[in-house]
Amino acid sequence: MQTTLTKSGLNPANFSGKVDNKEVHMYVLTNDKGAEVTVINCGAKIVSLSVPDKNGKLTDVVLGQSSLDEYLNSEEPYFGAVCGRTANRIANGQFTLDGVVYKLAVNNGPNNLHGGLKGFNSVVWDAKQVDSQTLELSYTSKDGEEGFPGNLDVTITYCLTNENALKINYEAKTDKATIINLTNHSYFNLSGEGDPSINDHVLVMHASKYLPTDNTAIPYGKAEEVKGTPFDFTTPHTIGERIEDDFEQLHFGKGYDHTMVLDKFDGGCNLAIECYSPKTGIQMDVLTTEPGVQMYTGNWMTGNLEGKHGHRYPSRAAVCFETQHFPDSINKPEYPSVILRPGEIFKSETVFAFSIKG
Repeated sequence: MQTTLTKSGLNPANFSGKVDNKEVHMYVLTNDKGAEVTVINCGAKIVSLSVPDKNGKLTDVVLGQSSLDEYLNSEEPYFGAVCGRTANRIANGQFTLDGVVYKLAVNNGPNNLHGGLKGFNSVVWDAKQVDSQTLELSYTSKDGEEGFPGNLDVTITYCLTNENALKINYEAKTDKATIINLTNHSYFNLSGEGDPSINDHVLVMHASKYLPTDNTAIPYGKAEEVKGTPFDFTTPHTIGERIEDDFEQLHFGKGYDHTMVLDKFDGGCNLAIECYSPKTGIQMDVLTTEPGVQMYTGNWMTGNLEGKHGHRYPSRAAVCFETQHFPDSINKPEYPSVILRPGEIFKSETVFAFSIKG
C-alpha cells in the first residue's frame, strides 16, 4: 500500500495512536496557494507549517518531531503546542482568587510553567476538520485539573487563509471564577527547520517596553523601556546581533526569554512582530489581540534531540513568539487581568502571516 506523505515529507500514519485512551490523528490544512499546515490533536500541536520561499520552494518553518511517539518522549514538550490553562509562569506555583488560595505544581524551578505537569500541551483535544483550510479543536478542563478552579470549555480554531496566513482563534468559558492565558508555542526558523541558527533573522518588534525578570524568569512587575538595551527591536536588528551582550537579563535566560510589552493593546488584532530570513526571503508578520509576546530564542535546546527528517536542533535553532498575557499576572494586579468569570467569554486571536520580502 502506497503511503501519501504530506508536502512537508511527513507520514500521517506515524501520528496516529491512542493517548489517555483517546484517538490521536494528524490533520492537514492546505490553501489554494499550495501552502500546508499539519496539526495533531495531542496538545493541539502544529507539526509543520510549509510556505513558499523566494524561489517558490515550499519551506517548513517550524521545528517538530516525525511521529506521535517522538512527541510523547521529546525533551521539548512544547513544540508547536497550545499552552494552558496558563501559559508562562506563576510565581511559587500559587495564587489567590476571591480569597481562596490555589496551589499548583511547581515544574520550572520554584514556579508553575505552562499549566503544570500535564498542561494543554499534553492532553488530547476533540478535533473536527471543518473544511480543507480549517480545523476546530475543543477540550474541557475539569474543575481542579492541575489545581485550577472551574470547568473550563476551550475551543481553538486553526485556519490557513489563501493569503498564506495561519489564524489561531481561542475561545473559552467557565462555570467558576478561574484564570486563563493561552498561547501557541511554535518554534520558528524562517530559513527552514533544520537550519542551525536564527541569529541572522532580521526582527522588528512593535514594543517599546519589556518586562525584566528575576533569575527564575518571574517579572519584577514594572515594564522598562527597551531603549538603550539589547531588547530594542523598534528598529531592525538581527536576533543574534546583541544576544551575547554582557547584560544581566540576557545572562538570566541564556539569551532572550522575556515578555515584550506591545505598544498597541486595544481589542484589535494588531501588528506586533515582523521577522525575516535573508536566506529564504520569507517574512513572518505576527498580529495579535494580546498585550504581550514572550520572545524565546531556543536557548535551552541541546542539539541532542533528533527532530523531523533527522535534523538536530541546537541552541538558537529557533525563535518562539508566544502571544499572551503577562507572566504571573494573577499575582500582579497592575497587569492586564487573566481572570475569567462565569457568563464571560474569553476570546483571543493571533495571526502568523507569511510573505516574500525583497
